[in-house]
Amino acid sequence: MDTVHAPSPRPLNVHAPAAPLSGAVTVPGDKSISHRALMFAALARGETHISGLLEGEDVLRTADAMRALGATVVRTGPGAWHVTGRGIGQLQEPADVLDMGNSGTAARLLSGILASHGIFSVMTGDASLRGRPMKRVTDPLAATGATFLSRAGGRLPLAIRGVADPAPLTYRLPVASAQVKSAVLLAGLNAAGTTRVEEPVATRDHTENMLRHFGAHVTVEPLGAGGRTITLAGRPDLVARDVVVPGDPSSAAFVLVAALVVPGSAVTVRGVGLNPLRTGLFTTLREMGADLRLSNERIEGGEPVGDLTAIAGPLHGVDVPADRAPSMIDEYPVLAVAAAHAAGPSRFRGLEELRVKESDRLAATVALLERNGVAVQVVGDDMIVTGTGGAVPGGGVVETRMDHRLAMSATVLGLTASAPVGVDDTAFIDTSFPGFIALMNGIGAGLAP
Repeated sequence: MDTVHAPSPRPLNVHAPAAPLSGAVTVPGDKSISHRALMFAALARGETHISGLLEGEDVLRTADAMRALGATVVRTGPGAWHVTGRGIGQLQEPADVLDMGNSGTAARLLSGILASHGIFSVMTGDASLRGRPMKRVTDPLAATGATFLSRAGGRLPLAIRGVADPAPLTYRLPVASAQVKSAVLLAGLNAAGTTRVEEPVATRDHTENMLRHFGAHVTVEPLGAGGRTITLAGRPDLVARDVVVPGDPSSAAFVLVAALVVPGSAVTVRGVGLNPLRTGLFTTLREMGADLRLSNERIEGGEPVGDLTAIAGPLHGVDVPADRAPSMIDEYPVLAVAAAHAAGPSRFRGLEELRVKESDRLAATVALLERNGVAVQVVGDDMIVTGTGGAVPGGGVVETRMDHRLAMSATVLGLTASAPVGVDDTAFIDTSFPGFIALMNGIGAGLAP
C-alpha cells in the first residue's frame, strides 16, 4: 500500500478578481458517497462499476484500504472504477498498517467494518487525523465484542481485534453524527440479528440509501421531533450494483458562495447532489436572500441531482436553528464567509460537531474571520457573525490547520476583501477537491501563488 506523505505547503495570496465570475462547471464527485461506494462494493458479491468517483486523496486512501482487505479495486478511467467484492465477513487480514491519510470519514466508517470481521488491523493517518478523537466510534463498537487499543482519547494509531461473530448493536447517538451512525450500521452487516440506531436529529442518509441499493433490508421510522430510528437486518446478501456518484454539494458550496458574493457574478454548477439531508446550506442561503436557481432535476444512482445557478446580490443576516446543522455540518466555514458579507448579524446554532472535524473548525472559522476584520463571537455552541453588508476588510493570513475546507473558505473570503487575504497552505485542498484552484480560475478568480 502507498504511504501518505504530507504535501509541501502551498501558500496563496488572494486578491479580488478584476471581473465578475462567470461560467458553468462540474465539481468533483460527492466524497461521502465515494467512500461508501468503494466500501460497499468491496463487501458485496460480484463486480461493481463506479462512475464519477471523487479521486481526491481521502477517497484514494479508502480504495487502498479495501484493496489491502482483499477486494480487487481498479481504476479504469477518469472517475471510473471497477471493484470485485469479497462478500460480507470475507475480508482478509491486511499485511500492513492501513494509512487513512486525512480522512476521518474513512477511518470511522472502516472501524465498523474492521470490528465485525475476525481479523487484526491497525489504522493510522496524517498528523491531523492522528489528533482527532475516535472514542465516540470505538465506544459503541466495543459492544460487538471487538477490542480497540489506541493513544489517549481514542486517537490514532488504532489497533483493532475484530470478531467474526459480532453482537448486533442497539445504540442511541448522543450527538447527531452520520459517521458514527454509519460505523454502527456497517458493523451490523456481519452480525446475526437486528442492528438499530436512534438519532436525535436526522443526519445524511447515504449509508441507508446505498445499503438498499446493494440489497440490504433497512427501515427508517420517525423518532420524536426530527429524529429517526434506523433498523438493519444483519447478514444480508449484498450483491454488486453499479453506482453513479453525483457532484458533491459540499464542494459546490465554495463555487456558489463565491458567485453570490463577488459583485456581478453568475455561475452554474452542473450535476450537484440534492439529497434533502445535505441541502441545509442552500436553504440557508436562500433565507439570506441569495438568488439560487435550480434546473435539470433528475435521479441518478438513487440520489436526487440538479444544476444550481448562483447570481450575485445582497445578502442579509439569518438565525439558523440547531436542527439544521447535520444537513450542512461541512459547510459552516464557507457559510460564515457568506455571513461576513451579509447585512447584519447571523447566528448559527448547535455547532458542537464542528469541534471534532479536521481541525476544531469552530475555533478555526472564528480565527479566519477575526484576522480579516469581521466581527464574530462564540456563545456556547453558537457562532454569531456580524456581516459588513459588502466587502470584508481582509489583510490577514489564515492558518488552515491542515483543513481543506478552511483553505477553500479563506480563498472565497479573499475574492471580495479590500486587502489581500493570505492562506498559509492550500496543499490539503486536494484531499476533497482536486483541481479547485484551476476550476476557480476557469470562472475568472485569478488565483496565483
